Amino acid sequence: MMAAPTEPGTWTGRALPRLEDPAIVRGWGTYVADIASRNAGCAYVRFVRSTVASGRILSITAPPGVTVFTGRDLADVAPIEAALHRPDFVAVGTPILATDVVRFVGEPVAFVVADSDAAAEDAAELVDVDIEPLPAVLSAPDALAEGAPLVHDSVPADHQNAPNTMVDGRVTTPGAAEAFTRADAIVPVRVSSGRQSAMPLEARASHAAYDRADGRITLHSTLQMPHITRTGIADCVGMAEDDLRVVAPDVGGGFGAKMTLAREDVALVWAARTLRRDLAWIETREENFLAAWHSREQVYDIEGAFTADGELLALRGDLICDVGAYCCYPVTWAVEPLMALAELPGPYKVAEYDVRSRAVATNKCPIAPYRGVSRPMQVLAMERLMDRAAAHLGIDRVEIRDKNLISEFPHRAPTGLVLDAASHRETLAEAARLADLDDFAVRQEQARRQGRYLGIGFSCFAERTGYGTPAFAARSQPFGLDPTKPAPVITPGFERVILNMDPSGGLTLRIGASPHGQGLKTTLAQVVCDELGMRPDQVRVIASDTDATPYGWGSYASRAMVIAGGASLIAARELAERIRGLAADRLGGLPDDIVLEDGTARLRGGTEAVELAVIARDTYHSSHLIPDKGQPALEAVGTYDPSGTFANACHVAEVEVDPQTGQVRVTRFLVAEDAGRLINPAIVDGQIHGGVVQGIANALFEELIYDDRGVLVTTSLMDFLPPTAAEVPDIEISHLYTLSPASLTGAKGVGEGGTIGAPAAIANAISDALSPLGVGVFHLPATPHRIRSAIREGRDIRPAPHPSDAAVPAPQQ
Repeated sequence: MMAAPTEPGTWTGRALPRLEDPAIVRGWGTYVADIASRNAGCAYVRFVRSTVASGRILSITAPPGVTVFTGRDLADVAPIEAALHRPDFVAVGTPILATDVVRFVGEPVAFVVADSDAAAEDAAELVDVDIEPLPAVLSAPDALAEGAPLVHDSVPADHQNAPNTMVDGRVTTPGAAEAFTRADAIVPVRVSSGRQSAMPLEARASHAAYDRADGRITLHSTLQMPHITRTGIADCVGMAEDDLRVVAPDVGGGFGAKMTLAREDVALVWAARTLRRDLAWIETREENFLAAWHSREQVYDIEGAFTADGELLALRGDLICDVGAYCCYPVTWAVEPLMALAELPGPYKVAEYDVRSRAVATNKCPIAPYRGVSRPMQVLAMERLMDRAAAHLGIDRVEIRDKNLISEFPHRAPTGLVLDAASHRETLAEAARLADLDDFAVRQEQARRQGRYLGIGFSCFAERTGYGTPAFAARSQPFGLDPTKPAPVITPGFERVILNMDPSGGLTLRIGASPHGQGLKTTLAQVVCDELGMRPDQVRVIASDTDATPYGWGSYASRAMVIAGGASLIAARELAERIRGLAADRLGGLPDDIVLEDGTARLRGGTEAVELAVIARDTYHSSHLIPDKGQPALEAVGTYDPSGTFANACHVAEVEVDPQTGQVRVTRFLVAEDAGRLINPAIVDGQIHGGVVQGIANALFEELIYDDRGVLVTTSLMDFLPPTAAEVPDIEISHLYTLSPASLTGAKGVGEGGTIGAPAAIANAISDALSPLGVGVFHLPATPHRIRSAIREGRDIRPAPHPSDAAVPAPQQ
């Protein structure tokens, strides 16, 4: 199971500096705003947005001289349609501009066009939008209440779902009820999370260039999924995909928020085609907070059935995800509730399962994936459950986790999910060793005698990574399909690459995945060069351009290294085999006798060698001398579509809480993780560091807050507070290495793990610190105000009650 981090003489396992970085750190990168600023004839678009959460549009007017477009002008543009084949899924189209009603503050209702960005901003302020307010629902509990206003009144009255319930998934195993009957202890936990923003450093931005020669549009946009963006826009506008080129230049952070199709991009392409001119839209930070997808406003009620010695027999629960006003494309508003439903048990053995998970619409900004999706909440629920069960049963918190962690593989969860080889117990043991709990107990007791409150918290999790079409297809359940009509459901997953060697011996790798800061170009070059005996700096990776790359699904869900890496390995092996055959013809011997290294092909055990550049030149320029001319030139295609592989980790947080101010200081953070073979350890560590920082933000700082009118009040960095270097401790990382047959390269994804595990570790640590005061953390972020109030009132930091209260009791002290 455990493997060495690298093998001698390979590029894999080396902490190479990222090939992408020199241009970026020197300021030579190219972002969308740079492209727009260099286009002297470019006009600018500014969107006019709703200022009420729910209402009927009465009129939209503008003074003479202001070029304004409304939903009436875009009548021929189809709404964005995202769907799943499930009877519990409610399909609702998203209009490009709200036409009759608005459903959240920030929804676009019109846009203006002007010769400069400043002029467009001024023009937008002159547009008068008269909206008659209607009753709004501003929380999932309100939306589920009897007689609640409908966010979408177009849903058929006979639909099986309750009003405002857009997805209603359920998994129940036959023995769940009996397991709870024979349990020695039933431990309930309710946890919740406030809304978050991915808050990339670069907000959304797009530039649509119109080519008068052929009418094509080139859209430069800050994206994670260029190909699917092209598909979505073409479907809405009614144009052939070949008439639209989509390019993602350098991207200033994505984190999932840039994988979904933006209404604004559809409008921009339509306007560029209609006006036959170049247009740009550069989103402001306020717009980004208002309308650029939110995430993870969820409430989980769960109960664990335990034996007296701490074995988890069964799990049941009610999971509610506030998904906002519209469905995100292409992964739909089912992505959060169905991921929560499928993956709630995480790394723990759960024989019996009875869980319901719902997506509930509200009059707020729509929800879309953000780093980790629902898993930070899943892990928070399970890890708070483990700590509470340990306390209730008088069992050590490490011991109860170790007893329940999966140790035999492959493991089939009660939801049908198959977990491949991993090291759950081993990472827990390593984290506990590094934490030195005996020493911490001494320090904690000494601090308490001084009136100081220290705490330590654990968090174990499994991170599903690199999953292809088999996983995404499982979310749809075909029913009642008309075989004469194409299904609108999109099933992402596979990746395809094209690798070729040019006449000078250089390599070009064209990938469908779309890097946006992960160092993917460097790691893929390392994989390729191990097969071809070349240096990574001899590989040019071309990505994020629909004209220049094979169709692919972009980068998200910790998938790029696993799937694009697997496809690249397949292509590299095929190209290497072709080169060995050509070298064997030249040098004598068999292809299997040829070794590719240091830019040459040589006979194994001999001195005869030929440079790869010579083979390449002859293959292209003297092809009449090459045997088997029927084969293609030095080009190979690799396609990979795996079912997925699970990385795993254990996080440990140490905190100190000031009971007077409620301030939490994270004093130490440990990560014991297993991401299989590390292609580039430095990049892996960077992903973990960045993820942990975003997890700390989730736990302590960042929250989007609406007032009682449905108006977002956190619309700037004065109010939405990301952590700075001053709030983040050094992050200590220990690597374990499990090679799984579920990953062709041996690598597992690592992009989201830091964000998934950190919030629960910090919540458990704060709860440990404040246990003498009777305070536990069950809602994130645990802000100073919430902590101070909880201490003063002698209560836990809890979510608000919701309609499931009658079914699942609140946790007891």
